[in-house]
Amino acid sequence: MGLSFTKLFSLLFAKKEMKILFVGLDAAGKTTILYKLKLGEIVETVPTIGFTVETMEYKDINFIAWDLGAYQTRSEPLWRHLFKDAHGLIFVIDSGDRERLIEARDVLQRMLNVEELRDTVLLVYANKQDLPHAMTATEITEKLDLHSIRQSHWHIESTCATSGEGPYEGLEWLYNTISKKVMLSLFHCMIEKDIVLSLILFKDDAGLMEKSLRTFELNLMPTWRCCASSYLYDLCCVV
Repeated sequence: MGLSFTKLFSLLFAKKEMKILFVGLDAAGKTTILYKLKLGEIVETVPTIGFTVETMEYKDINFIAWDLGAYQTRSEPLWRHLFKDAHGLIFVIDSGDRERLIEARDVLQRMLNVEELRDTVLLVYANKQDLPHAMTATEITEKLDLHSIRQSHWHIESTCATSGEGPYEGLEWLYNTISKKVMLSLFHCMIEKDIVLSLILFKDDAGLMEKSLRTFELNLMPTWRCCASSYLYDLCCVV
């Protein structure tokens, strides 16, 4: 009996907030994609001045999406403050704008070198795939030099925000990847405290099982709500 990482994630935790950054060059389609994901429709947008913050609910996560305008995207002195506690970075590319792709690459590479994003999850939306002569996701991957970045979790999604093709598929990847990272981190903490071994050894003893679960909740989940004991019992079966 085993549970997938994403299923286990939803069982163990109640609604959780995750900070996600929407960045990219001006006119790439960041805000259009954001509101497509949030509202399910295309809304008329204007260039973002400063930044906007929107809450976007997806499954059991409330994504707190920070849509950074062109100035914030280029203002490196502000990056460490804006990027703090970010779980994911969404970088939007205008697939039809070949002339500015190198510029976009340089901005992205500098962002990924900021310490606050050293272990972030990166999702690249290759937007505007409906344009004539739009670059493919493979071509953009090569031009952005994604295979050389230090972040191990990255994905590029071919997208057309106006037709709705791609944004939700990319968000699903982001959700699954963040879920797995959280569960692996939690699992490693449990191993360090011998809690996994305790759950396995004591799974037939209700009293000792409860004691192990209590230790787990007090030591590892001070800010997260723990669900029913049976779900943590299922965690043993993943080992």
